[in-house]
Amino acid sequence: MTAVEAAPGTATGTFTPRPGAAPLSRMIRAQAALETRMLLRNGEQLLLTVVIPTLLLVLFSTVDILDTGTGKAVDFLAPGVLALAVLSTAFTGQAIATGFERRYGVLKRLGASPLPRWGLMTAKTCAVLVTEVLQVALLTAVALALGWSPHGNPVSVALLLLLGTAAFSGLGLLMAGTLKAEATLAAANLVFLLLLVGGGVIVPLGKFPEAAQTVLQYLPISALSDGLRDVLQHGAGLPLADLGILAVWAVLGLGAAAKFFRWE
Repeated sequence: MTAVEAAPGTATGTFTPRPGAAPLSRMIRAQAALETRMLLRNGEQLLLTVVIPTLLLVLFSTVDILDTGTGKAVDFLAPGVLALAVLSTAFTGQAIATGFERRYGVLKRLGASPLPRWGLMTAKTCAVLVTEVLQVALLTAVALALGWSPHGNPVSVALLLLLGTAAFSGLGLLMAGTLKAEATLAAANLVFLLLLVGGGVIVPLGKFPEAAQTVLQYLPISALSDGLRDVLQHGAGLPLADLGILAVWAVLGLGAAAKFFRWE
């Protein structure tokens, strides 16, 4: 049998090569799976996205340190910590990881692959969403164990989380695509700490001066935490004002990232 002859009983064309790129959907799924594994294997990312929110929830729910108003502390804290989880994954973690991928030339090489650049960003977004689902499941289980009694419509909660993810992803990609990696690392962590304190996550906005409240309420983290709190703690319907703020931030952040993001 020659090199080009098929083995007996083998259908013609069985070993015929099929050059070309894989289907786009398969490429995006493969890249999303890779991004998710890389994120979950990163110890620093896990500290930021899982350990810190969980510790904050447990600490301030069990130790009487903060005045969270009437009712159980966990009922106030759980929605804010869910918002913090979105911030840590969609903004801080994604900004730092993408910034260093850009510095080391990873984005440049991936941008030259058959996977289009928008497909790469889609895969990164999918990885963020998968991580957030795991975060929400873990934090919800911990909060329920601490005596949390959530209310409201799950659809409203999902809509808030999706718009919050879009807003923070846009801002994170904008930072990663315009600043140097070291500057992104410092700025993303600084913003995380500032929003943790001043975004209504663990400290009620009512504790700040009235002039500061006027500004802080329009931050995406404030809109997300307040919206989740209105639904989950008070059983409200769609928090349209908070959804509107998040939608504006999402449009501005994603639009600016699409325009100014530099791949190298």
